[in-house]
Amino acid sequence: MKTLRLILGDQLNIKHSWFKSTTKDVTYCMFEMRQETDYVKHHIQKVIGFFAAMREFSKTVASEGHHIEYFRINDTQNTQDLTKNLKLLIERHDIECFEYIQPDEYRLDLQLKTLCKALQFESKAVSVEHFYTKRQDLAQFFKGKKQYLMENFYRDMRKKHDILMISDQPEGGQWNYDKSNRNTWKGDVDIPTYKLFKNDVSEVQTDIETAQIKTFGRLETKTFSYPITRPQALKQLKYFCETLLVHFGDYQDAMHTDETYLFHSRLSFAMNLKLLSPRDVVTTVMNYYRKHSDAIHISQVEGFIRQVIGWREYMRGMYWALMPDYKSKNELENHNSLADFFWTGDTKMNCLKHAITNSLDNGYAHHIQRLMITGNYALLTQTNPDDVDAWYLGIYVDAIEWVQLPNTRGMSQFADGGQIATKPYVSSGSYINKMSNYCKSCHYNKNKKIGDDACPFNSLYWNFLDDKRDQLGDNFRMGMMYNILDKMNPQDLQQIKEKAQDIITHQNSY
Repeated sequence: MKTLRLILGDQLNIKHSWFKSTTKDVTYCMFEMRQETDYVKHHIQKVIGFFAAMREFSKTVASEGHHIEYFRINDTQNTQDLTKNLKLLIERHDIECFEYIQPDEYRLDLQLKTLCKALQFESKAVSVEHFYTKRQDLAQFFKGKKQYLMENFYRDMRKKHDILMISDQPEGGQWNYDKSNRNTWKGDVDIPTYKLFKNDVSEVQTDIETAQIKTFGRLETKTFSYPITRPQALKQLKYFCETLLVHFGDYQDAMHTDETYLFHSRLSFAMNLKLLSPRDVVTTVMNYYRKHSDAIHISQVEGFIRQVIGWREYMRGMYWALMPDYKSKNELENHNSLADFFWTGDTKMNCLKHAITNSLDNGYAHHIQRLMITGNYALLTQTNPDDVDAWYLGIYVDAIEWVQLPNTRGMSQFADGGQIATKPYVSSGSYINKMSNYCKSCHYNKNKKIGDDACPFNSLYWNFLDDKRDQLGDNFRMGMMYNILDKMNPQDLQQIKEKAQDIITHQNSY
């Protein structure tokens, strides 16, 4: 039976069971498409990274004896549409069976299901063979529960897969070392030079320019520094274990003007394209830890493992449990536009300037920069979550909707009313000062709420709490802050609110 198999751009898993044997009756296909480059405006490095990794993967597939049809972005036969490209190949090869790996994005899942319903022959969707969990596992785990607490899911994952466990108890006596993962980096511990891959992407970049794809962000060289092949990703993982893991947990929430990556792994791009599986990562990290437990504290390892088997799997499960309605959630009724400086980094607020510039330069920011700098500001200025989603999905090289959407709309913007986070992750300037050195060289004074030189986060914070009292006043985790707000002098609060409104109205002047 002549079979056509589709490989999407984030399904670059050469270890998938599809590739264990070769047959002349199977044709694989991959497409670079305007459908994918244009549904949201992407960072130039994101588009380049995807295309470069896809091209390398197609070469790997071919080198192992499989037949593959690959459409580049400017190929004349490329219709730029997934359904049309598939129909073209179905006719060309007299296909009798169509198979695809289950997509991790709802829109693609729907598109492929619609296509299959219209086909006059057999079609089949197979497992992605990447995650620890299946799509609906998390929904089943929380069935009948009022809250989807990640911690409960994470502990179950630890037990189920025997990771950092001694019998049925957590190794080290604690499930979670989060309180040990909040140190500020002050230069007292050396940060190794990050591992750089000099992938020549000049041809890809030329193709993107020829296609006139609209992008943003910067690429200052003709090379792409993140892993684009499985061997490179494995080298990155090895480098993380040998040089960064020892301090990962300590400084995973830290931010600094002089450092882009600190002790973070830079593996998310490779993992989200499926070049590496979470099992690859966890097994390698655990093996290294077992051999070097005299030098690496369990808090470093647990902090990393929690991100992989806890947060990452939890986000995917929440995505499939709550879509498609989740994409339009706006429980706090925020409707302001995203500030223009999110696209330029041109702001006098030092924390935002650094986080955004870093993102524009590298297509990267770590989770605290995303959550407590850019996300915090967007929420405090009551920005429409649609705008925030589009920016986050476009700017980061590792951003794919299944992981981006629940992180942004849920964790960051609290637009789901608390389905993912138990409280909004908002703060005044004090938290930013605690976790970084941003405030030291800032135009604004972190201690002031009003006045021309007052830190905008301060007035925005109290204004947000006051504006959202109806939605958040009964939140048990917000009780202490509302008690402080209730004791505030009404005239002082009025001045704070006027200051906040001026910031929201004239964001691009700050």
